[in-house]
Amino acid sequence: MAGIDKALKGESRMLRVVKTENGIVRGIEAADPRITAFKGVPFAAPPVGENRWRAPQPAESWEGVLDCSRFKSISMQDTPGLGTDIYCREWHVDPEIPMGEDCLYLNIWTPAKTGEEALPVLVWYFGGGLQWGYTSEMEFDGERMARRGIVVVTVNYRLGVFGFLAHPQLTSEQPDAPTNFGSLDQQAGLNWVRRNIRAFGGDPDCITIAGQSAGGGSVMSQITCPKNKGLIKRAIVQSGIIRSPYMPDGFGRPGGMKAVEENGRIFLEEYLGVDTIERARQLDAFYIRDKYGEYASKHPRFFTNMDGSFAVGDPVSLCAAGDCLDVDIMAGNTVDEFRSFIPAADDKELSAEAEGIFGEKAEKFLALPGARESDGHGRYASVSGIEVTAKAMFSRLKEHFPDKRYYYYRFNPDIPGEDNPGSFHSCELWFMFETLAKCSRPYVGRHYDLARQMCNYWCNFIKTGDPNGRDADGSQMPLWEEYTDGSHSGMTFVSEGSVPEGSDGELVAFLTEHVKNKI
Repeated sequence: MAGIDKALKGESRMLRVVKTENGIVRGIEAADPRITAFKGVPFAAPPVGENRWRAPQPAESWEGVLDCSRFKSISMQDTPGLGTDIYCREWHVDPEIPMGEDCLYLNIWTPAKTGEEALPVLVWYFGGGLQWGYTSEMEFDGERMARRGIVVVTVNYRLGVFGFLAHPQLTSEQPDAPTNFGSLDQQAGLNWVRRNIRAFGGDPDCITIAGQSAGGGSVMSQITCPKNKGLIKRAIVQSGIIRSPYMPDGFGRPGGMKAVEENGRIFLEEYLGVDTIERARQLDAFYIRDKYGEYASKHPRFFTNMDGSFAVGDPVSLCAAGDCLDVDIMAGNTVDEFRSFIPAADDKELSAEAEGIFGEKAEKFLALPGARESDGHGRYASVSGIEVTAKAMFSRLKEHFPDKRYYYYRFNPDIPGEDNPGSFHSCELWFMFETLAKCSRPYVGRHYDLARQMCNYWCNFIKTGDPNGRDADGSQMPLWEEYTDGSHSGMTFVSEGSVPEGSDGELVAFLTEHVKNKI
């Protein structure tokens, strides 16, 4: 134990052993031995048995030293790596990856040599539609960010029916936490970081939460949860504001409790064959998973629900009203993901559709460049709904929090591969984590240069709230200006590098103003 005592006193050259609130953990050197990785650190009790469909409970303490050299089981979900879709080819490649309900663990990469360094902290929430995904996906390796002076934390959470079931009995018996268990897991991980990260060399008062897709939507949920006040300093929302400027609904709007409770009742009674939560808690987790797959083929999946405790409204609307945490925000999207269209068979139908959406401003909309372009399927006015919604939200936020900074980005390099995927949803993850070397795509030098710059920008924002700074060779990177009503600035990441944006085009400006007035 002499070596452990020496390490805990900060006398070792690397921070390999740390004392947490529940016990001592031992990490492992990363590929770069100047970085220590702690994998599979418990932040809550296993959500099994009586803890299934409950808010996360405190983790139990342990004796001795806990080996944290390997990732723990991924959350219950469909088995990864069995399909032929782009994500199975990209990173869900291992059907043998361990899976189980006992999944509430987080991972930490730290460059610190002592617990006194107070480094900025990133807390990452993975995406996957709140149905799939895990922290051990190979693109989420935090080592490259840690080399830039960041303590990186990736938090696992419950998914699908295990994370977001609602049911009348749950609402009656546990009104403070009737649903949204996956969101509460994310929150519990954040709170654990606040209490423990100083021992890993992190600053609990300088935490940025970030995520992509449903992880980005989770960030939106967390910054609009009143219980998180004072916990978060900055936020990064990557492809997480999935809305159309033409339609009223979008991913990330919490469902009403009555409807989702009824869906939960249907699931228990018609698919599990039980009529109480107690009996459902006794069933095998894989049996529940498989029955959920059957249910999802005919019914809506389980997502975030308007429980009035964690989720108190639509996150985008809450931000627009200033009912959110006053934090700096970076947000953006890839160019080819979730394009929004007005469906129309001809110009007459398009005009009627536009009039229904824009009213007296329909003619102005139809006269804009790009408003009558066809994609070959009779659909017109293609635009990134994520882009215009993020910019509209920034504009509204600036009215409430004039001292906060908001940065918009667009990702559009040439992603190589025989499938010619374009700038597909999630492709930026390899770049911002700077983990391209793990990808099977034939990336070359210019892609690695872009990834280095993107990782620099992200880490600078995590450190200071301003993404700007110098590149690895000491040269100043292109200036990324804050998005404001006056500047409409941003950054586009393309094959040639980082290119600052000027003003929005007419169509984007029109739609941004339209969304701004309705969110």
